[in-house]
Amino acid sequence: MLRPRVIPCLLVHQKGLVKTVKFKDPKYVGDPINAVRIFNEKQSDELMVVDIDATADNAEPNYQMIEKLASECRMPLCYGGGIKTVEQAQRIFSLGVEKVALSSAAIENPQLLPAIAERVGTQSVVVVLDVKKKMFGGYEVYTHNGKKATGKNPIELVREFQKLGAGEIVINSIDNDGVMKGYDLDLIEKVRKEISLPLTVLGGAGNLEDIGKLISKFGIIGASAGSLFVFRGAYKAVLINYPNPEEKDDLIKKNFPI
Repeated sequence: MLRPRVIPCLLVHQKGLVKTVKFKDPKYVGDPINAVRIFNEKQSDELMVVDIDATADNAEPNYQMIEKLASECRMPLCYGGGIKTVEQAQRIFSLGVEKVALSSAAIENPQLLPAIAERVGTQSVVVVLDVKKKMFGGYEVYTHNGKKATGKNPIELVREFQKLGAGEIVINSIDNDGVMKGYDLDLIEKVRKEISLPLTVLGGAGNLEDIGKLISKFGIIGASAGSLFVFRGAYKAVLINYPNPEEKDDLIKKNFPI
């Protein structure tokens, strides 16, 4: 039976694991490979790794790093960063990655989605939309680590990407990134009404109760977080963490009765 997923999201910057606040001021928090090993032990549902340098620097994906991550990872792995062609996506899949995440490439070249989906299957193609509130209401999608405004509405884009063959949509709130005060539930409600695809939410989770609220409201959904799983305590001491299987099961059962 399908269930909600609880997904750590790791950001890689200059080959190190970092965490940002509102997409700014990346703070080094450790080695990505060590983090993957810990999430293996914690039995994470899935793992998302995003290289935030690749697209911004117009660079190729770091295949050596991806291969190391995939060889260590004992859970489904989604990788994003620098993917612009079908050939790049295929090479990443050949290294053992289960999903590829596209952002600016999907917006600039929407036909890349069906092209990749035809080769590897729709379920393996993820689109990440980094979304920010507009000053006078509504939302806008940004790319290049939140630096480039697209002028596009996330609702219109998710409709288009569903038709083109995306297998999953990730909505990442720039405003809530690293703030740890809860997800933007209003934004997610607007998106959820428009698509039937698997949906994952990122940006804002500060505790397991925030994940519980998301699951309670939307049911089968991906609850992703960065800060929650790399920091601990009021002073944000660096500690890779994840709820143990019993704690996670209790959280899901409480908010998503089977």
